[in-house]
Amino acid sequence: MRAWSVVEPGPVEEGSLRLVEKPVPVPEDDELLVRVRVGGVCRTDLHVVEGDLPVHRPGVTPGHEVVGEVAGAGTAVRGFDVGERVGVAWLRRTDGSCAHCARGAENLCPASRYTGWDADGGYAQYTTVPAAFAYRLPGGLDDVTCAPLLCAGIIGYRALRRAALPPGGRLGLYGFGGSAHLCAQVALAEGATVHVLTRGAGARRLALDLGAASARDAYETPPEPLDSAILFAPVGDLVPVALRALERGGTLAIAGIHLSDIPALRYESELFYEKQLRSVTSNTRADGREFLALAAEHAVHATTHTYPLSRADDALRDLKAGRFDGAAVLVNDLS
Repeated sequence: MRAWSVVEPGPVEEGSLRLVEKPVPVPEDDELLVRVRVGGVCRTDLHVVEGDLPVHRPGVTPGHEVVGEVAGAGTAVRGFDVGERVGVAWLRRTDGSCAHCARGAENLCPASRYTGWDADGGYAQYTTVPAAFAYRLPGGLDDVTCAPLLCAGIIGYRALRRAALPPGGRLGLYGFGGSAHLCAQVALAEGATVHVLTRGAGARRLALDLGAASARDAYETPPEPLDSAILFAPVGDLVPVALRALERGGTLAIAGIHLSDIPALRYESELFYEKQLRSVTSNTRADGREFLALAAEHAVHATTHTYPLSRADDALRDLKAGRFDGAAVLVNDLS
């Protein structure tokens, strides 16, 4: 099959991602073989390609927002039919037995493995997924609409819960890409007032179109104090900015897997009055199921821009440069 491979981590403009020939993967006993239909483009893919995340699998195929159909299965798999539509997300496998898994925090499992980082992902004609980690997708949502929900949507949902937004509260979103614009829709559906702070004029227009109360530059002050905020932009300089925007007792959640260095924080102006600073690590399968149900209930939808899978490198370059709002989706033209 044809698949994209990270030949040598580095700037995507310099050819670090290359279209190559790979064998069609053989599913393990508990895995599904999935023929890829579409795959979302996530900023984490860019971090893998450029080496911001350390190499876990040399020559890895990125991609972890996959919508496809079951093309085969291992001998231990039950309950899936060939041709059935499934989703493949970031969290790929956990040990199921550690203390974190036992208390429902499988996202913190030390043995966790990830699609498109520890194992080849969806920038290819075929991929595999443990059947226990495959998602059955809501009916009524087409493939392109579903793809960004599988990581951008799920992570945004977990970040929203980590931000401890009170009912009817005031939420600030710093950065407004694929994950934030889905998170905003859930927050608005639940009665929040949403303020968006982001650098892109197009992203600010999208935020207002979706119902945000305001949209300003990332370093500006929101029009009112925030009960909660989520930092989606991988920019450490924004941490003190967001903390200063919080009301007393407010919470800032950092949603990204990678963040540039955070400058020194001033205790009195940025952390005092019981403000909280939280990180977000991956998600649990329960998060995924809860979010997909909410997405179907509230008609949460991604603003999408499609690229042929054969131009995945162009999509990542455009993501890096901020040339589109919403989310990019790769449509498989390699078959």
